[in-house]
Amino acid sequence: EREAVYIAIGIKPNGHKEVIDYCIAPSENIEVWTEMLQNMKSRGLKQVELFLSDGVVGMKTALARPYPKAHFQRCLVHVMRNICAKVRVDDREKIMNEFKQVHPQT
Repeated sequence: EREAVYIAIGIKPNGHKEVIDYCIAPSENIEVWTEMLQNMKSRGLKQVELFLSDGVVGMKTALARPYPKAHFQRCLVHVMRNICAKVRVDDREKIMNEFKQVHPQT
């Protein structure tokens, strides 16, 4: 059976990564993310500087409720997939190379 796995990973100022929360649900939807964000807030996660996510509809709104100062950024892998889906196959390599010049991985 296919299920969605939600994982929230935090990165501390020293670069240490830590799983903050996770959930397995029948499918991906904003209600599960909203519940996870509220749960993290109630467990003591006071501040979020940057939240990276795929393009699930409603994520910015769900994030703004518990963490109004958090910045939202769409995951670059998902951005690249969407770009590839919109361009001709013959042009994909060139366009992706140009995209990577604009958004270098650091």
